[in-house]
Amino acid sequence: MTLDTILDTLQQHYPTHHWAQFALGMLLLVLAALFAQWVVARIVLYFAHRLLVLTEHDAWDKALARHRAYHQLWYAVPFAVVAIGIGEVPFIGHVADLIERLAHAGAWICVFFAMGGALSAWQDVYAASTQAQTRSIKGYIQIGKLALALICGVLVLSIVIDRSPLWMLSGLGALSAVLLLVFKDTLLSLVASTQLTSNDMLRIGDWIEMPQSNADGFVKDIALHTVKVQNWDNTVTTVPTYKLFSESYRNYRQMFESGGRRIKRTLRIDATCVRFLTDTETAHLKQFRLLHDYLEEKQLEVDQANKNLGELASEPANRRRLTNIGTFRAYGLAYLQRHPEIRQDMSMMVRMMEPQSEGIPIEVYCFTAVTAWTQYERIQGDVFDHLLAILPEMGLRLYQAPSGADMSGLVGARIGVQTSNSASTQSLMGNADNGRLRGELPTV
Repeated sequence: MTLDTILDTLQQHYPTHHWAQFALGMLLLVLAALFAQWVVARIVLYFAHRLLVLTEHDAWDKALARHRAYHQLWYAVPFAVVAIGIGEVPFIGHVADLIERLAHAGAWICVFFAMGGALSAWQDVYAASTQAQTRSIKGYIQIGKLALALICGVLVLSIVIDRSPLWMLSGLGALSAVLLLVFKDTLLSLVASTQLTSNDMLRIGDWIEMPQSNADGFVKDIALHTVKVQNWDNTVTTVPTYKLFSESYRNYRQMFESGGRRIKRTLRIDATCVRFLTDTETAHLKQFRLLHDYLEEKQLEVDQANKNLGELASEPANRRRLTNIGTFRAYGLAYLQRHPEIRQDMSMMVRMMEPQSEGIPIEVYCFTAVTAWTQYERIQGDVFDHLLAILPEMGLRLYQAPSGADMSGLVGARIGVQTSNSASTQSLMGNADNGRLRGELPTV
């Protein structure tokens, strides 16, 4: 069978009615679009899969498949075939132009969806890396998707109405005030998210405190519009991203990186127990390993100062003497300096604060060698357990406000005293009456 014979056969069986030719043309166009999609799908899937596997990027292959980036890409093929071939369908008329624009717009929409899927795949691949533990790119991904959506919207709308994209953009300029109002939070979050990430102001895993937003915990997620903070009670606080850029908050990252966590706590000493040490007490305290060198040195200092006073040293008020509260401060500092879990290269002091009505505050200020919460609390508890237990050795006691039991005991003691006094008075009066009856003078 020759080519001429085939053409003659097709002409004989080709329909002569316009509607039949139109229907046949549309059917052939649809079949061609589906066939092209099938071929491209097989080619794209095979070559993309092989390329990523050979370059050892299996994670990318799985992420692209999971977000259907391949599917969105080959969905654009039928639209492209229709846009190209719709003009060849016989007797379609002016509708061909509208169908071509719609198919063209559909192809671009599929391409932009595929690009959005690729961005999501990038985020998944990055999330599996070690860098994602400290720096998130979720905000940048959302910015990219937002930019793609804007470009896609302008391009598709310009294709459908058959206008230039520049004409569309010039029209948007007139609506800039409305757009700024509608997208105010998005624009603020865009700037804030970029600044927070690029300036390394906030990372995933940072412990932050933001009392005005009731946030106190670890940063769980950094997105374009919101930052999720998992609080210590396992609740989640969602903070707008622009708030973290415009308002103050406390970040404890530097504390963890430095390797030292601060202890800053006070002991309130009862002011009535502060006094000078006697020679016997000083000799007793010299037996303490942490105080021996200190007391020896201070004793020499005191003796020399008193010697310089001459005859004035006979008056106790003129002499220099050691106090129990000063000795306690020296003991506390020596204890911290010899503690194996206290950082010796950071600030350390035991200081007296301004006396108050609740006692004399003695502040312990130092840094632990670990930053983990449980270990930090253990070390802090050990330090203050020891300091509290050593107070009676120096004749000191903590100030404590009277409780209900104290008040009850005081009232009971007062009632007992009053009862005793009343009984004594009655006894005396009885003795006086008896004396008067006997003609004796009353005595008290």
